[in-house]
Amino acid sequence: METVNDTPISLVSTVIGALTERIRQEELNPGDRLPSEGDIARELNVSRTVVREAFQSLAALRLIELNAGKRATIAELDFSSMAPLIDHGISTDQITIQQIYDVRRTIEIRTAALAALRRTDAQAELLCQLASQMAVDVDAPEAVMEHDLQFHREIARASKNPVFSIIVGAFEGATRKTWPVGWRSRATSREQSFMLNIHRDIAGAIKAGDPQAAQAHMAIHFDESVRALLNAGIL
Repeated sequence: METVNDTPISLVSTVIGALTERIRQEELNPGDRLPSEGDIARELNVSRTVVREAFQSLAALRLIELNAGKRATIAELDFSSMAPLIDHGISTDQITIQQIYDVRRTIEIRTAALAALRRTDAQAELLCQLASQMAVDVDAPEAVMEHDLQFHREIARASKNPVFSIIVGAFEGATRKTWPVGWRSRATSREQSFMLNIHRDIAGAIKAGDPQAAQAHMAIHFDESVRALLNAGIL
């Protein structure tokens, strides 16, 4: 029988299945606690080592959180389990940057439209602040990039669809690699200003509750980003 750390994989898989089924049946929510390793080991008639391996596997998938000396809890959704898959696909040439931007453009046009319909006033103000801060920090590209990444994360959150937030977040690793190249390819202040202004336009449309304008500006944003990467030889 195949093993991991001398633990039979089939037993670990059985425990993982039992735990995920328990989460569903008991309708556990983020922060809710699971039984202790010992309790689960006795209930399923397996060793605590098997249960520990199962817990670690679920934690790696960001389904549960492990804290020393405390019982495991149900994890909140985030993009940390999906991001390594995307990064692996890029590093092994199974996914291209062009494909990433194709998907991002499609998704983020939709998130912008939904954000215009569903955002709170506080979210709209935050987007406007982030767009303005990008212009303030124009001479500090790393700061501009961080504001830009947060800008897109906040639009996804404002869409009120957590699946969009997970997907947009999962692409951050790829974006961090391409963003500096795209910025450097905008050699003139006019080109940089265009990029900064389109973020203001997106934020303004979302604040105004105009989904058509929001998605139109987002489409322009991605078309311009692709153009910059093409000029830089990335795509």
